[in-house]
Amino acid sequence: MPLLDISDVIPHVTRRFLRVLRLKPEDVLEMLLGFQCECERVAVKSTKVESLWEIFKCANEQDKGFRHFPRSCEVMASILVRHGMFREAQLLLLAMERQGISMDSSKIFVSLIEGYVGVGDLERAVLVYDQMRERDLVPSLLCYRALVDLSVRMKRTQLAFRVSLDLVELGISVSEGENASFENVVRLLCTDGMIREARNFIRKLMALGFEPSSFVLNEIALGYCEQDFEDSVRCFAEMKCSPNVLTGNKILFSLCTGFGVERANLFRLKLERLGFMPDEVTFGILICWCCRERKLSGAFNYLSELLSRGLKPNIWCYHALISALFKEGMWEHAQDILDEMVDMGTTPVLSTFKILLAGYCRARRFDEVKVVIHEMVNRGLIESSALEDPLSKAFMVLELKTLSVRLKRDNDVEFSKTEFFDNLGNGLYLDTDLDEYDKRVTGILEDSMVPDFDFLVRKECSNGNFKVAYSLTGEMARWGQELSLSVVSALLKGLCTPRSYIKLCSSLLEKMPKLVNQLDQEVLNLLVQAYCKIGLTHKGWLIFNQMLQRNLTINSETFTALIKGLCKKENLQNLHDCWDFALNGKWLPGLVDCISVVECLCHCGMLKEVLELWERMLVLNPESRLQVLHIFLEKLSLTGFSSIAHLFVEELLQHGCALDQIAYSHLIKGLCKEQMYKVAFAVLDIMLARKMVPCLDVSLILIPRLCKADKLQTAIELMENVLTRADKFCVTGKAGEAANIFENMLSKGLLPDADIYNMLLQQFCHTKNLKKVRELLGVVIRKTASLTISSYRSYVRLMCLEGKVDYALSLKKVMVQESKSASIILYNILIFYLLSSGESMHVKKVLNELQEEGLVLNEVTYNFLVYGFSKCKDVSTGMHYLSTMISKELRPSYRSLSTVITFLCDVGELDKVLELSREIELKGWILGSIAQNAIVEGLLFQDKVEAAKQFLDRMVYKGLTTQSISYDNLIKRFCCLGRLDTAIDLLNVMLKKGNMPSSTSYDSVICGFCSRNQLNQAMDFHAEMLDRNLKPSINTWDLLVKQYCKQGQPAEAAKLLLSMVQVGETPTRLMYCSVIDGYRLENNPRKASELMQMMQQSGYEPDFDTHWSLISNLSNSSDKDYNKSSQGFLSSLLAGSGFSSKKDLNAKLG
Repeated sequence: MPLLDISDVIPHVTRRFLRVLRLKPEDVLEMLLGFQCECERVAVKSTKVESLWEIFKCANEQDKGFRHFPRSCEVMASILVRHGMFREAQLLLLAMERQGISMDSSKIFVSLIEGYVGVGDLERAVLVYDQMRERDLVPSLLCYRALVDLSVRMKRTQLAFRVSLDLVELGISVSEGENASFENVVRLLCTDGMIREARNFIRKLMALGFEPSSFVLNEIALGYCEQDFEDSVRCFAEMKCSPNVLTGNKILFSLCTGFGVERANLFRLKLERLGFMPDEVTFGILICWCCRERKLSGAFNYLSELLSRGLKPNIWCYHALISALFKEGMWEHAQDILDEMVDMGTTPVLSTFKILLAGYCRARRFDEVKVVIHEMVNRGLIESSALEDPLSKAFMVLELKTLSVRLKRDNDVEFSKTEFFDNLGNGLYLDTDLDEYDKRVTGILEDSMVPDFDFLVRKECSNGNFKVAYSLTGEMARWGQELSLSVVSALLKGLCTPRSYIKLCSSLLEKMPKLVNQLDQEVLNLLVQAYCKIGLTHKGWLIFNQMLQRNLTINSETFTALIKGLCKKENLQNLHDCWDFALNGKWLPGLVDCISVVECLCHCGMLKEVLELWERMLVLNPESRLQVLHIFLEKLSLTGFSSIAHLFVEELLQHGCALDQIAYSHLIKGLCKEQMYKVAFAVLDIMLARKMVPCLDVSLILIPRLCKADKLQTAIELMENVLTRADKFCVTGKAGEAANIFENMLSKGLLPDADIYNMLLQQFCHTKNLKKVRELLGVVIRKTASLTISSYRSYVRLMCLEGKVDYALSLKKVMVQESKSASIILYNILIFYLLSSGESMHVKKVLNELQEEGLVLNEVTYNFLVYGFSKCKDVSTGMHYLSTMISKELRPSYRSLSTVITFLCDVGELDKVLELSREIELKGWILGSIAQNAIVEGLLFQDKVEAAKQFLDRMVYKGLTTQSISYDNLIKRFCCLGRLDTAIDLLNVMLKKGNMPSSTSYDSVICGFCSRNQLNQAMDFHAEMLDRNLKPSINTWDLLVKQYCKQGQPAEAAKLLLSMVQVGETPTRLMYCSVIDGYRLENNPRKASELMQMMQQSGYEPDFDTHWSLISNLSNSSDKDYNKSSQGFLSSLLAGSGFSSKKDLNAKLG
């Protein structure tokens, strides 16, 4: 059982069971409770939970009679659910039911449902919910709400309705949170046309004190627009409320369409009695439909009522009235309506004048037509030259050009063809197809009576004005109209293309949720792609699922967009599902998309999927094999998977695949990024052996690393190659390519030869070649080449170590003159190495210089000063800078604090240390492992054991311990002081932080338990040592053996000896003798003799008394069978001790 895997989570618990062959139910429960406690206190890795689950299962399988406690099952299930292992929790519940273990599973079921809902797995959440209901268990309100909300989001109407009804049937009063969920369910029911179900559901909710919002009631009312209008009135009356104006207008428009304006008006009056407040659009609907039904007096009555309520007619009302007047032959009043329209502040638009043109043309008032054209030109609505005939322009605006309409004068004396007269009395007639002419102009008038927003939106989409088309949908909703499916599709296609319009798609679909299930696959594919493009991946995923439910074809672009979107959101569960669908759907991204997909998959750590895509791309794109290889190597290498890319390359090379320069370069670049320089150099060697060199950027990355690795020759070869390439470009006239090379090299801020000089300078400093360092530095300065910070650091370090401080100070002056902005960094480096070499007097001069130049000390400077002065034994100055640093809210480094505290503790200034510690503790800063150890050591030195323990407890309780904390020395000290409990606590803290205590720590604890005669506890730690591959000291083995013998357990002591041999240790002679003596005291000569033989095989000889005593015991044994069998053993025992048998003796004498 993997007890050791969880021992760093609950070491104090698992330690006692490491030597246990079979766990008891109470043992498992103790582990589970301890683990649960840790989970609530700190974050525990999921791998630890997996190990705990394995222990739980193994315990159940170790013995047929084993049965977990119900409490154990509950705790295990809660831990599994807490860490997202929902399937395992379900399996546990089923197993417990089969075994007949009764437990309170209600909480577990609820947690499971909430867990599945949290990851969006509705199917499994519902399965668990149904299991609960079958067992007559009642989920919590939060659980109900979560399940309902997810069902609504997934558009699962029947399921959302069923779960909501279950909750309502409980008769529990609902809160505001449940109110919102129920309202969403009602909306979903209305969307699916389940109006009566929605209304009945509302009634049940109202009985529980639920007050439906106007939003919910309006949704129901909208559903009634296509069903029973009278029932909707009764519904509103029953609920003592009225619909909002949008809903009311939609109902009225539906009534006008289906039953006429009079019935619609009666319905309006009923709604007003319920509190409905009509707006200008409400009366506009009635006016327009009156005009269409040729009830002109009724239209003017509604207009009068509209004005009497202080409302302003909109342009559509005026259009309808003007059209109706023309159609009724009352053309002379059209101008009056137009004038009133302008007076009311409504500006005529192109469609307004088009109605006027159509009306006057129908009435054959061509003089008025000319006036209208002139007005349109003046308003800039159309363009017309002075030579252009106004009537021809009018016919063009009315799209009558195809009829070839001509206005002719009747020259016949009897006016046989005259249709009308002009202002001069000339007889005129139209030379065209009069029936078609009248039909068209009348059609324009009729179409203008009731605005057709569907047509208007379609027209704007045809012209590419998708934003204008979208804006019309808002006015359309006010008029209670809906777009046709074809127009919605056209509009969505247009809005999906520009990135800035995509959010309008979302808004449009929210206004018309019913249409989503009617859109074709082309539009839905575009929608998913568009949503993923702007980061609304969750919406794209919902549409994707709806497409799957409708068995629609999903194209490669959609899969690509969705996979990339899910990767960015790190929604791994949905990503895996989408990946499976994509592979089954024969998805294949293009090369450009492949780059981004591979990058996304690598960022999510989905290497298996990356390799699947690689194989798929190779099979379906054999002609692009090399390009595909470049893509995969580049993305694997740059996203932290260079080792995988390296294995991949090695596999390809073993199969005889030839790789080019780019492939190797991608791999080397990734290896360098992950600091795997040895492997990168090995790949470089392969390249160079094949007469290839890395790409330019990779060469520039490798050169400094090669210098640091003492591979100067290779670095110089690469540099020469770079410069040679640049020279060749220049010679061949390709100055642009040469410039690109130098730009890349200059991106580091250095010239090519400056790079070389800096690398060589650092290398010579590293080897302490002072002569070469001086020569090279002189060349750099003479060539005015830039000296890097790394080179400056190497030089200053060397000069300070060699006692040539003046050289370091001189170079600092040169560097400061070159770069003012970086001067504080230069001073910091100089201060550090001056103090490291004990030149504290020079540091004070440097600090004065800093002050004169007005430079402010930063956090790095203070840390160097504190550390350096403390190392120079000038602790008072170090403390001064430390205090200044803390007062400036600058956080000291672990090194600075540990150096100061260690020094103060060494000189006995413990009070100052404790005062500093309290100050650091109050700020919530961590002292560090060395500092904590020093403080506790100081307290222990002054015999303040309890204070030391309290200090450590406080650090652990407040979480002020580092992840790399080490208490090995303190564990040993506390064990020596007899404070074994404190030592064990410290050891446990180390384990919980993921740090392995030393074998010395375990030896000390074992010794402490042995001194207390607590052998079982000592053996627990001994077993843990061995499981952790730590070697106990010989003294520890000896102590344990003696303890067992002392307690009369030589058999256990003998087992320890065998364990020693198995781990490669040799027991001492004294250990063997102790155990043999133990067997002699038990009068067990057989075991004693076996151990004697083992002792002899280890190269030890027993003393004469032990030997003779054992022989005597064997000779006097009453066990005849054993005596017979032991005769051979006695002979061999004597022979092994230097005695010869009688037969051998005779042979020698004879």
